[in-house]
Amino acid sequence: MKNKNKILLIDLETSPTLGYVWQLWEANCLKVVKPWKILCFAYKWFGDSKTHVVSLPMVKNEKELVKRLWSVFNEADIIIAHNGDKFDVKKSYAKFIEHGLTPPMPFKTVDTLKVARRYFKFDSNRLDALGELLGVGRKLQTGGFDLWDKCMQGDRNAYRVMERYNKQDVDLLERIYIKLRPWMTSHPNLSIFNGNNTCPVCGSHKLQKRGYNMTISGKTQRVQCMDCGRWSTIGNNKKLTDVK
Repeated sequence: MKNKNKILLIDLETSPTLGYVWQLWEANCLKVVKPWKILCFAYKWFGDSKTHVVSLPMVKNEKELVKRLWSVFNEADIIIAHNGDKFDVKKSYAKFIEHGLTPPMPFKTVDTLKVARRYFKFDSNRLDALGELLGVGRKLQTGGFDLWDKCMQGDRNAYRVMERYNKQDVDLLERIYIKLRPWMTSHPNLSIFNGNNTCPVCGSHKLQKRGYNMTISGKTQRVQCMDCGRWSTIGNNKKLTDVK
């Protein structure tokens, strides 16, 4: 179902910071030789079929890439990423302010890494492990850091592999998000965008009454989404004419 809000799935690939250290383990950087960059980012609007990617070879310079990333952020009502709150969003903000951009329009986030840790006890919460466990796919194998090293040297063939890797991460993220979504009690309420009597996480109108939740102040109608399986409640002050 296509929602009225704009949900963005996104993933960033960055280079490491290059610098001098005295030792290999838990060492302080003595001097930064080359700061980190965003090598590429992939994104998809939830409900659309196409996954987009923007890499450094596709634009004039990093500032142009960052401006395009900002414009994508600026359209989103909700941003979904794996470890997004700690990495993708903060890394993006760091580049936005570095290149003189203002904050994008406010948005909500769904961090699927936090969701996996909060609601489940998986052996591993990595994107690849979740994809395999949930039966929705795997990450593209790259051969390790050599790919990042070649991209940092400007190898266009390496960038093509990185772009495919980046796209695959976003496609996998979407499938994992759909699997986890019904379990999220803290998911942004899509009923605000899609109207009353819709599923708060997928926007479906296919809700079925399933008894009541009792509270100190009274009771609320308990319903289940027939599309995604999410349980929710509808208060007594809302009409239930569309709910069977």
